[in-house]
Amino acid sequence: MSNLENDIKYLKGVGEHRSKLLHKLNIFTIRDLMEHFPRDYINRRSAYKIRDLKLDQNCSFVGIIVSVEKKQFSRKKNQLNVVLTDGEDYLFLTWFRFGNWFLNQFENGKQIWVSGVISEFRGSPQIVHPQIEVLDDEELKLSFWKTRSVLPVYHLTEGITINVMRKLVYNAFKLYADDISENLPQYILEKFTFTDRKTAMQKLHFTQHPADIHKDKIRFIFEELFFIQLMLARCKYGHEKKLNGNQFILKKTFTTKLKHSLPFQLTNAQKRVIREFVEDMTSKKQMNRLLQGDVGSGKTIVTVFAMLLAIENGFQSLMMTPTEILAEQHYRSISNLLSNQPEIKIALLKGGNSKYKRELKEKIRKGEINIIIGTHALIQKDVEFKNAGFLAIDEQHRFGVQQRSVLSHRNNNPDLIYLSATPIPRSLALTVYGDLDVSIIDELPPNRKKIETSYYNANKNSVVYDKVDEQLNLGRQAYIVCPLIQESEKIDLLDAESLYEKLKKHIFPSRKIALLHGKMKNNEKDKIMENFKNGQIDILVSTTVIEVGIDVPNACVMIIQHAERFGLSQLHQLRGRVGRGSDMSYCYLIVYPPISEEGRERLNIMIESNDGFKIAEKDLEIRGQGDFFGTQQSGIPIFKHANIIRDRQLLNTARILAFDLIEADYKLELEKNNILNKVYFKEYFEREKLFDF
Repeated sequence: MSNLENDIKYLKGVGEHRSKLLHKLNIFTIRDLMEHFPRDYINRRSAYKIRDLKLDQNCSFVGIIVSVEKKQFSRKKNQLNVVLTDGEDYLFLTWFRFGNWFLNQFENGKQIWVSGVISEFRGSPQIVHPQIEVLDDEELKLSFWKTRSVLPVYHLTEGITINVMRKLVYNAFKLYADDISENLPQYILEKFTFTDRKTAMQKLHFTQHPADIHKDKIRFIFEELFFIQLMLARCKYGHEKKLNGNQFILKKTFTTKLKHSLPFQLTNAQKRVIREFVEDMTSKKQMNRLLQGDVGSGKTIVTVFAMLLAIENGFQSLMMTPTEILAEQHYRSISNLLSNQPEIKIALLKGGNSKYKRELKEKIRKGEINIIIGTHALIQKDVEFKNAGFLAIDEQHRFGVQQRSVLSHRNNNPDLIYLSATPIPRSLALTVYGDLDVSIIDELPPNRKKIETSYYNANKNSVVYDKVDEQLNLGRQAYIVCPLIQESEKIDLLDAESLYEKLKKHIFPSRKIALLHGKMKNNEKDKIMENFKNGQIDILVSTTVIEVGIDVPNACVMIIQHAERFGLSQLHQLRGRVGRGSDMSYCYLIVYPPISEEGRERLNIMIESNDGFKIAEKDLEIRGQGDFFGTQQSGIPIFKHANIIRDRQLLNTARILAFDLIEADYKLELEKNNILNKVYFKEYFEREKLFDF
């Protein structure tokens, strides 16, 4: 084993305590520390003057602290103002969120480096929430860095100061630089004129010329993207070349009967997707396809066509969902679609161990049930299928790769569709689902109207409630969504329970109002949703538990409280709960100042667009890849260096090279790929095995 794989706690200057702090930065080994590259660089001899700074300019600046002031507005709201000088003019720094450990860094007379975007405050330059580093000259004088004018700036965690991090990085390279080995073959280095790995790493940490290291950064970004694409290429190759599926025959019995019974015309996009399904399912290969579609685009109906194709051939069809509410919603909608085909038996499989469930599992085992819909209960070991031929996994990003894999390789490799109601930007799809074929429903049914969206400050809540009252008088219904269930001492946000009581007693005393949230028992939630769907409830106050799977055509108003706290995709999902009928629908986004520039950008995008794919692209740009789905189970690779928004072009380049390479050398056995073979099977093969090849 290479010395670079040594536990970080054994590096000089680390030890047991610091190693635990470094773990928070995903630094577990010497190699992890060496690959913890600087996020920026400080030039201690910066020639910047405050008077030269321009509005909206992103700049770095070194100055002296002349004033530190903390303002307390309430128990939860405070503000920190720091004033810097370059000896002639003044720069204001402001923070609205900070802890005491952060405040304690600042002292009058200390030299500080700041980086951020210049704005204006009362005619003077200001940076809100800048990145900072207090420059400790005394400590620098004792280290390797004392003679260097350019210093690296690293992502840190509480307990690890910048000077400690610099010392640890220096120690790692001093002791182990010779252990750094290349992991890209010579022909790739030459193709892209990349520097060798050891030299590139040293330049990134110790450069005195930051403008000259762009190509070295690109090298590590490419490397990361390339190996992920190499894994996806092998997985896709495995599906297409090694795994045989069930070759169905299009008999046009159940499928044609469904087509003729529909009270609407399929859109061209739905017809195209059904053709793609049929082409895959009538071939010998196992279908392995991602189905993307905006809220209300009709993903369920095309999935049912695929289910019926499997049933026509004597197989069972399955659908797995992340929540019982969504499973029940699919059970009801699919039962309605197939109400004129009573010979097709449909069942809902929930958790628990009741007598009914035991009897149901026996019917499933015997093949007496044609369509089985359920949550993770479907992948329990005691659930046996006679001949599962088709599997749809809805909201599949909420399942981990291993969970999906369990079902996908039982019963002779059923054909697979992964459904996503969260439109996934192409760059993210290539990274997370690059092993799948992709079908897209990019067309809404013709009767769907654009949802009129607007936002109001919280002091205009009464205006919005008057608009709601107008719709209720017309016999319509409304949702009101809050970010919290109960009042919190830590977060100053409106909660669903408090709002429910206020609406019931003071604002809509004559209306029927109900409260719904995730901590309720399932039968209680079911009863509330059933009553809402049947029109027995006028206003449903809820948390984001209604984000997916709720279909009430008569509900035409959506109010989202604290809309500035939600991501774009989540706002779009919530908005998609209305606009499901023929009436005009409205979405009111209620915001509570102060609102960040990013928050205003999200709100404006929501007002401008109803296109889920455009919104998803913007959401990914604003929030970044790690927070897009908000779950560690999603299968999104955690990149150290790459950013799939910024690096889209490089991602495409890496993908083309990786897929061509695997097509020519699946096992990486050619002499020119010796290095790739060594690195891949050491670092990535375990991840590949999640796909069970």
